[in-house]
Order: sequence, then C-alpha cells, then structure tokens
Amino acid sequence: MNEPALAGGRIRAGLWEAELSAPGEKPPAVEIWHLEKKLDGVKVGARSARGTWPVSAPIPAVLLSEGVQTFLVKDAASDTPLGQFTIVTGAPLEDDIRAELDLLRAELDLLKKAFRRHCLDSAGS
Repeated sequence: MNEPALAGGRIRAGLWEAELSAPGEKPPAVEIWHLEKKLDGVKVGARSARGTWPVSAPIPAVLLSEGVQTFLVKDAASDTPLGQFTIVTGAPLEDDIRAELDLLRAELDLLKKAFRRHCLDSAGS
C-alpha cells in the first residue's frame, strides 16, 4: 500500500462515509471540495483493526440542487485526488450517461443486423 486510497463510499442521512487506506501511522489530512469550495466538517476517525481510517463529512443541503453534483476528495498535504462521489437530484436528466449508453447499444444492434444482412446478401451473389 504505497498511495492513499478510498473504498466503500456511501451516503447515509446526509453524511458521506468511506474507508481510507494509507501508509504510515498517521492518516493523511482529507479535504472534500465542491465547485472550488472546501467543505467543513470532514472527520478522520481512529484507525480500525483492518488498518483503515473511517472518513466522514456532512453534505450541506445548500449544495444540493437540480442536476449532478460532484465532490472531490483530496489529500490536503499533497493535493492528490483520493476519489470522488456524485449526487444526482431532481428530475431525470435527458443527457444522463445511462440513457446515452442505452442509445449506443441500440444503435450498435442495428448496425450489427445491417452488417449481417449485407454479408448474407454479398455471399448469395
């Protein structure tokens, strides 16, 4: 384990929680940023029996608005990104990546069918 890493991120009752793995006896100072603003209230707990530190931060309601909100988790000393989490709120987005992926799959299926039909037509000639 050379680089700090986050695992198991989740949000429960407005509180983001994850486990931080890092070398050394002291955990890195963790910061969470949203739209170039540092969040207050980030806590790193005592090292667990697994050798990880629990990290948590409250998500202020004022930051939640229509659309996708991305939060960047960084090592404060080195400014190295440790991870990120996103929150999607409001009406479903038309340009949502899942919808785009479904559309691409449907188009790929159409292309495969057309190509197979073309190959059968060419072989029969």
